[in-house]
Amino acid sequence: MSEASADDALFFDVVARSSSLTEAAREFGVSVSSVSKRLSRIERRLGVRLIQRTTRRLTMTSEGERYAAGAAVIAAELTELEESISEAHAELVGRVRIHATLGLGRAHIAPLVAQFLDEHPRLNVELDLSPLPLNIAGTTFDIGIRVGSLQDSRLTAKRLCRNRRVVCASPAYLGRRGIPLEPKDLEHHNCIVIRENEGDYALWRFGVDHEETAVRVSGNLLCNDGDVVTQWCVDGHGLIMRSIWHVAPLLRDGTLVQVLADIPTPSADVHALYSATTHVPRRIRELVDYLAAGLHPRIEV
Repeated sequence: MSEASADDALFFDVVARSSSLTEAAREFGVSVSSVSKRLSRIERRLGVRLIQRTTRRLTMTSEGERYAAGAAVIAAELTELEESISEAHAELVGRVRIHATLGLGRAHIAPLVAQFLDEHPRLNVELDLSPLPLNIAGTTFDIGIRVGSLQDSRLTAKRLCRNRRVVCASPAYLGRRGIPLEPKDLEHHNCIVIRENEGDYALWRFGVDHEETAVRVSGNLLCNDGDVVTQWCVDGHGLIMRSIWHVAPLLRDGTLVQVLADIPTPSADVHALYSATTHVPRRIRELVDYLAAGLHPRIEV
């Protein structure tokens, strides 16, 4: 394979994992027209159509799927070669793309990533935050940070820390309204509800495994932003059910008080997801390990 065609294969590996030419262009830091022109040149050289493209999506032809599979092998072998060289010099080099949700990303992932880069200045990390979780399979992201249940078997999952959702309130609210002693008592309280991920968050779940029960709660405050909901709770407007990763500092300093603490709730552990390949680059392995070591003391109550 010539140098030009090898470079084309690496280029196509990125395009094949992108949802659109716009995403691929963003990955390369060039214009969409530049990506489109290069893709057309590769197709002319090979004499086949590799991708059917529209303004919104890319659909690979059968020839494109074959080329993408081979390109992925070349990209993996190059990554392994570069990693073996950098390991010999005990340096982490290259780029890592991470996706996380806004709240967890801002509160914990971003600070830990910055600390990791202080120790490994030759790395480049791109952290993308969004309101909703993202299935990173088939994207150009290297790591996805998820809270709660996992489903995609195409990815490797490593638990970064244990987490569960707890019910809490401010001391002022509990002083006015009393302390609920069992889940059914929640019907007599103002429960602040967060609406996210298209789920029914007016159902608060208790128990574990096959013994879960759901309690429908109600109140006069609802929001799709976790920080707003938590602040309402701090201000004494009602009860919330939030992840330990979110409220742990407030529980530690007494700003909020956990109630129903002796009643278990389903786990909602924090995981790092990455490609289920035989060779995971050392920079990804070490960053995931660093996040796992750093999250536990930040979240522990």
